[in-house]
Amino acid sequence: MIDLDAIRADPKPIIGYSDISLLHMALHAKTGLVGFHADIATHGFGSDWYTLGDAARRSELVDLYTRVLTKAEAPGVLPAGGAWEAWRPGRAQGPLFGGLLNRLVLLQATPFAPAAERFDGAVLFWEELQRPVSRIWNDLHTLRLSGVLDRIAGRVVGIPTEVTPHDDGGDRAVLRDVVLDVLGRRDIPVLAQVDFGHTSPNLPLPVGVRADVDADNRTLSLLESAVAEA
Repeated sequence: MIDLDAIRADPKPIIGYSDISLLHMALHAKTGLVGFHADIATHGFGSDWYTLGDAARRSELVDLYTRVLTKAEAPGVLPAGGAWEAWRPGRAQGPLFGGLLNRLVLLQATPFAPAAERFDGAVLFWEELQRPVSRIWNDLHTLRLSGVLDRIAGRVVGIPTEVTPHDDGGDRAVLRDVVLDVLGRRDIPVLAQVDFGHTSPNLPLPVGVRADVDADNRTLSLLESAVAEA
C-alpha cells in the first residue's frame, strides 16, 4: 500500500501516462499531490524525443518541461506540435483532471476516485488506445452516469492510438461523432487532437492545476504553477 501520509509530508513529482493515470487521480484525490500526465523515460525522454528530426521542437519541449517541473510560475500557453481541432466551440477555465479514459472509468468504481463534486467546473482531458469507438461510447456514458461529465466545464481529447471506427449497416461512427453524441446539448468547449496520449512527445498536463481551454483559438494554457520552488 502507498503511504499517503508520507506523500503529504514530502510531495514529489510523479510523471507518466497510461496506467499511471490511476495514480495521478487517486493521489490527487487523497493527498492533493499534483501528478504530471507526461512523457516517461523509456518512450519519451530516452527515445522518441531524439527521433523527432526537429531540433527546434525538441528545444521547445525541453524548455517547457523545465519550466513546468521546476519553476513556480504559470507556464502559459502550451505549444502545439500539430493541428488541434475544435469539436465544439467555446472557452472555459478550471482544474485539469484526466488521463487514460478506460482507467478513469475503472477508478470510478473504487474509494480512490475523486468525489463527483470535485469535477465541478473542471477541464477533463483524456486519451485512449486500442479500443473501438463503441467501447469509448460506453466509457463516456459511464462517466456521465457517475456524475462527472455533467459537471465539467470543458474537455480536451488527446491523439487516439489504434482507435477504430464503428461500422453498422453502412453507418460509420468515428471518435468525434461519439464524443459529441455523448456530450449531447451541453454547450462546453471540446478541443481535440491535442499533443498527449500513447504517442510522443506528450505535452505535460499537471492534474489539479487550473487551465484555460479555448477551442475557438485552439489553445490550451496552464494558468498556475504546478510546483513550489525550494
